[in-house]
Amino acid sequence: MRVMVNGEEYVTEKHTITQLLDEMGIVPGRVAVEVSLKVIKRADYDNFSLRDGDVIEIVKFVGGGQLSVSDSE
Repeated sequence: MRVMVNGEEYVTEKHTITQLLDEMGIVPGRVAVEVSLKVIKRADYDNFSLRDGDVIEIVKFVGGGQLSVSDSE
């Protein structure tokens, strides 16, 4: 099936979000997934069925640090 992932066409035979993330080498616990403008709960990744033409956005969480006074000068 053909889907769009983060703005790029992606061809896959996987049918759930969990399977797709695994195929892409992405750890499910470190991302948020939106399918066709709907945010999908992580607990539903195993059961959410992807369809041909779905538009998928995968947002990776990035840790940050605290800005120190010397960083802002």
